[in-house]
Amino acid sequence: MQRIEPLGGAIYYQFESWANEPAVQHGIFTRLGGHSQAPFATLNVGSTVGDDPRHVRANLHQIYETLGVDGKRACTVWQVHSAMCIVAERPHPTQDYLAQADGMITNRRGVPLIMRFADCAPILLYDPVQRAIGIAHAGWRGTVRGIAQSLVRAMQATYGTRPADLQAAIGPSISAARYQVGEDVVQAVAQAFGTTHRLIYRAEDGSTYFDLWEANRLALERAGVRHIEISGICTATRTDEFYSHRAENGKTGRFAAVFMLRE
Repeated sequence: MQRIEPLGGAIYYQFESWANEPAVQHGIFTRLGGHSQAPFATLNVGSTVGDDPRHVRANLHQIYETLGVDGKRACTVWQVHSAMCIVAERPHPTQDYLAQADGMITNRRGVPLIMRFADCAPILLYDPVQRAIGIAHAGWRGTVRGIAQSLVRAMQATYGTRPADLQAAIGPSISAARYQVGEDVVQAVAQAFGTTHRLIYRAEDGSTYFDLWEANRLALERAGVRHIEISGICTATRTDEFYSHRAENGKTGRFAAVFMLRE
């Protein structure tokens, strides 16, 4: 990924695949350069973690200004670790979120899709043929429930997307080295994927670790996606730049991922 530090703006990353793609605008923002106080310092966009709502609104405004997108047209969802995806065309007229879901798709230009993360994986999809995008939030629950495949299917059903045309990217999230899980997760992974090979790692002391990146790469590949970029940035290791629910014992903020088709 490319790290971008704009003058007077918030620091964010862009995937190599789309850094020079004129049809899309995107950014995976760090936790740096915002208004929130510790433990949410400083660019927190999570409104349900205990932060001052005024700071959250100011952070969102700063993110939209940095990317040059219209925040009044931004769409988001109430993330619930599901495999539900919705079509996003405009913000809800009376509430901040469109629905309880963990994926959004759109072919509307100038409509930013924004989601929040703190160890779970951002998944972004771009169809350059049908001119459509999708974004998803994939923790272990969403991963085993099939959020990646659901996002692909939603784009197929709604826009006629061919999976082989899709360009996919998996953003900063917790790495296998830091993601210790219990036997309930091991069993859920085995049931969802039919294997734990390369997905679950066992340490010498018997503890188990889940590879969120590989699991979602495999899910996308099984759905027919061929072009997949993985950021390789571990949020639990890089708490200097990203929020981590695991590394910070649950008391932390949420960083933003924004994806939009340019007008």
